[in-house]
Amino acid sequence: MDDAVAPRPNPVIEATAAAMPPESRLAMPTQSLTRFERSERRARVAPRRDPWLSRLIVFGGGLALTLYGAWEMYKVVEVGGVTVLEWALVLLFVVNFSWIALAFASAVVGFTALLFRRRRPLPLPAALNARTAVVMPIYNEAPSRVFAALEAIRADVEATGLGPAFDYFLLSDTTNPDVWIAEERAFLAMRARLGPDHRVYYRHRPKNTSRKAGNIADFVGRWGGAYDHMVVLDADSLMTGHAIVSLAAAMEADPDAGIIQTLPLIINRNTLFARVQQFAARIYGPVIAAGLSAWMGRDGNYWGHNAIIRTRAFADHCGLPDLKGKPPFGGHVLSHDFVEAALILRAGWDVYMLPTLGGSYEESPPSLIDLAARDRRWCQGNLQHLRIMPAKRLSWASRQHFATGVFGYLASPLWLTQLIVGIVLVLQSRYIRPEYFADEFSLYPAWPRFDAERSLWLFALTMAVLLAPKLLGLLLALFDARVRKRSGGAVLLILSALFETLMSALLAPIMMLIQSGSVVQILLGRDTGWNPQRRDDGSIPFRAIVRRHRSHVALGVVSLIAGLLIAPSLVAWMSPTIAGLILAIVLSWATAQLGLGLALKRVGLLRTPEEVAPPPIAVAANAGAQKLAACGEDEGDGLRRIHDDPAFRFAHESLLPRAAPRRRGEITVERAMAEAKLADARDIDELVDWITPRERMAVLHDRALIDLLARLPGRG
Repeated sequence: MDDAVAPRPNPVIEATAAAMPPESRLAMPTQSLTRFERSERRARVAPRRDPWLSRLIVFGGGLALTLYGAWEMYKVVEVGGVTVLEWALVLLFVVNFSWIALAFASAVVGFTALLFRRRRPLPLPAALNARTAVVMPIYNEAPSRVFAALEAIRADVEATGLGPAFDYFLLSDTTNPDVWIAEERAFLAMRARLGPDHRVYYRHRPKNTSRKAGNIADFVGRWGGAYDHMVVLDADSLMTGHAIVSLAAAMEADPDAGIIQTLPLIINRNTLFARVQQFAARIYGPVIAAGLSAWMGRDGNYWGHNAIIRTRAFADHCGLPDLKGKPPFGGHVLSHDFVEAALILRAGWDVYMLPTLGGSYEESPPSLIDLAARDRRWCQGNLQHLRIMPAKRLSWASRQHFATGVFGYLASPLWLTQLIVGIVLVLQSRYIRPEYFADEFSLYPAWPRFDAERSLWLFALTMAVLLAPKLLGLLLALFDARVRKRSGGAVLLILSALFETLMSALLAPIMMLIQSGSVVQILLGRDTGWNPQRRDDGSIPFRAIVRRHRSHVALGVVSLIAGLLIAPSLVAWMSPTIAGLILAIVLSWATAQLGLGLALKRVGLLRTPEEVAPPPIAVAANAGAQKLAACGEDEGDGLRRIHDDPAFRFAHESLLPRAAPRRRGEITVERAMAEAKLADARDIDELVDWITPRERMAVLHDRALIDLLARLPGRG
């Protein structure tokens, strides 16, 4: 058959090519941040109970601890009078200490809640009356991983006997043409495996307008009317059938619930850096999450994935406005999840967490550099919330969530400033003339002086408050026989916690500088963009690591030399910070190594229960991903696949949305160049050599250009 002739429809392809169900539209109006009347809030069905005692303990305890720390810091510097720089040091200390004091009080509440709780897994319901969409937005991901994960999730839900209540959607915003074609091939293959009762759908957006938030909004606006709820996943998410069915049952049973969030645990990590994160999340994360859940109550937050959402409530109240101005503070909302939670709370719905549900998993970046890239985007999104915090009628809890997110990034430059002020004070006390401009008038100059004994006590207190959440999480793990045994026993669990604490202390100053740099860049108006996230365990080239961290090493060396010249005691005080910076290149390289992470895994360090007894759904997803990857579906040239396979070419065209008629004179540069190259190329090899990624996308979106592609001679 001549490739130029359109093939006859293949019955199998034709059956599987109906990529999406019929549209069921929901209006999703753009919300106003300046107008919202109390009358627009919905009336509650059930009485609301606020966790006033937990809030009193967390905020009252955090405030009391902060005031005590502030008084102790004042007593440290008030010896001989307080200078302007010393007042600055006190202020910076109080701001930074308040952050860890609040976290400490929240962890205490979480520890208490988990210590006295009874393990009672939620029973599965006999039936579900509502329909739920399980949606996974994807963006330039390896198709073998995401399709295997969704297939494993679907199989686990089917095993509960309640599978017919759920449909599954892969919502692609992929901009890489070869990955897009690989997604389509994986989708069609999965449907063929599952048979006619697949209930799995796929949609690719030609333009990823408003990124992930726009992707979800497009789904809700076009198909959301058919579903009472939607479970939102990330591309690295896994959720068991029990967890998904339990969320759907909880949403059905609670007419006031707008969003119910789970606590995702990190799994599948093998590099040293990722295993440190995985261990910390598993051992300390439950205490932190339980504390948050206890005092947030039904004024909770949303983390953007592994949660269930009431679809109509989301459509009615979560249409995000574009912020005036240009990025980084203007444009579409980056960290959309916090804002969606705030808007749905404003409308009278509840947002809360089920921190002990279980069966909710995700992955984490494999290296420090990968984490920094993701963190840069989160930093911009959280700082953007400064413009949303004054929005009309937001609850105090939502404003507190925004403030916490903002301070999570401002803490790094504040910590850096505190270190600099402390160094200047020590330098001033030894080498520089005294300060003549103290707050109180005096005929004599004021030399900076410190109460050394009290300062040591305050340092010990600060470290205790900072490390207490880790200790509480470790104690709970030691009390839990199952967790203790699967983490290698009490001795290995304690050694792992000590190792994680050491690694975190060394990595903290590097992240401080990275985050401080991100804040400065954003304040200078530099947009972060949106690059796809690396999710594999591959290491980063050593040259890239040196380039990324050489300034950190230089600053560490300068700090060491300056400290030795000023006072050896200053070096001792700053030793964790100086050591982390000087070792930045070595730490970043070593922690990104797969072999080092696996070596520690073999000796039992940083072991988690999910490593010893992997969740069956993770085993199934990993096996499926390996099988699909071995078939080569993640690789290959998209244009060649379309050119060489007439049946797939027909399927691809059937998956394309109906294009709006092009107005005469409206011709994009990419399409014009692609058409010219198609006309000029003697065969497919020449075209593949000439055409750019943007031009490839233009060809693959255009049926007329695909027809020209099909007419090109094949390889000679």
